[in-house]
Amino acid sequence: MCSATPWRTFRWYRGQRHYSGTYWSATMRDHVIYESRLELARLLFADFDPSVRGIVAQPFLLKAVVGGEVRKHIPDYFLITEHGPVVVDVKPRRRLSAPVVAFTFAWTRQAVESRGWRYEVWSEPPEAELENIRFLAGYRRQWLFAPELLDEVRRVDLEGGALGRAVRCLSDLPEPTVRAAIHHLLWAHDLRTDLTQPLSPAGVLRRAA
Repeated sequence: MCSATPWRTFRWYRGQRHYSGTYWSATMRDHVIYESRLELARLLFADFDPSVRGIVAQPFLLKAVVGGEVRKHIPDYFLITEHGPVVVDVKPRRRLSAPVVAFTFAWTRQAVESRGWRYEVWSEPPEAELENIRFLAGYRRQWLFAPELLDEVRRVDLEGGALGRAVRCLSDLPEPTVRAAIHHLLWAHDLRTDLTQPLSPAGVLRRAA
């Protein structure tokens, strides 16, 4: 885990053009800022990714001399992952071809990769996957689930079973309680299912590899 103060922050005000706010990250156990719905989507994906160990928004100011001029840019996110640092810029796909955007991202990539880090430009994800991760994020707070309940669900053989049947795997507990525990285990990657398709009772559960 890492701790850092954003290079710049922003204000919320009535009538603002961008959808900005803060998101409580299970990875960070703290709030992380975002400036748009698309940035929030990237933040959700980072929080869901088990390889991500730390998330910092607006992490630093990059300065470089490009074409004889000093250029400046603040990336959107800095991810600490088990595979190394990743610098992320978030931009709608329709804007990637804009000359200013393409130029900025090109020199940013060169600067980042010269340090041996990875650079990522992230645009709109598949809608079904985003909706599934957004839904599972509602179950990300581990302290809301009794450890005994989670252990009991883990002991049940759910491999290859349907999600709709799995919620009845503990007959002495209410189905909503078991369903919530299963959703948390999906968020925590103790269980997995195909998130490229909308979650449904027919979804097949698998044990984590």
